[in-house]
Amino acid sequence: MKPSLPPPPAISLPPPETTGGMPVMSALKLRISSRSFSPRPLTDAMLSRLLWAANGINRPETGQRTAPSACNWQEVDLYVIREDGAYRYDPQKHRLIGVVAGDLRPAAGVQAFVAKAPVVLAFVADLARMRGADADGRSFYPPCDTGYVSANVYLFCASEGLATVALVSVDKPALQKRLGLPVDQVVTLTQPVGYPADPKN
Repeated sequence: MKPSLPPPPAISLPPPETTGGMPVMSALKLRISSRSFSPRPLTDAMLSRLLWAANGINRPETGQRTAPSACNWQEVDLYVIREDGAYRYDPQKHRLIGVVAGDLRPAAGVQAFVAKAPVVLAFVADLARMRGADADGRSFYPPCDTGYVSANVYLFCASEGLATVALVSVDKPALQKRLGLPVDQVVTLTQPVGYPADPKN
């Protein structure tokens, strides 16, 4: 067995640009699921804005986010899977924390196009944060809260001319294992993001 590689180093993201963009009604008009991606990488500035729009802190005084969360549990984490490794988004410090080295994109969806996207977001629910939730709550709320974050990703991509699609065709236990997650942290969804593929290619 090969020795495991150390996780990639943390990446400090540039401060997100939180003004501008497309009017929300225009973004809604353009929102679409796309399964065709260019290999062109996202810049750190674009990734910074994407992650902040998805589930970043928009009220620093309380630490609350751009996406709602039941009981403010904030149980949904975003993992950023790229060719160089997998990272967990840390909203408090607006940075990426290295988790696993290597390209896990093929494990983030069963369809071939997933591995071509420069970034795949994996939504992970940390059930240990849901203090006071019963079994029904633990099964109901994480998919709902994941949906709010995913919708933010869709609208940001529509505004910025990026392609994205939410995926349920994922071997979630296998991805959970590849990410090294404990049993109370479960993958709920993945969502590749990138520039649209050139239709001429």
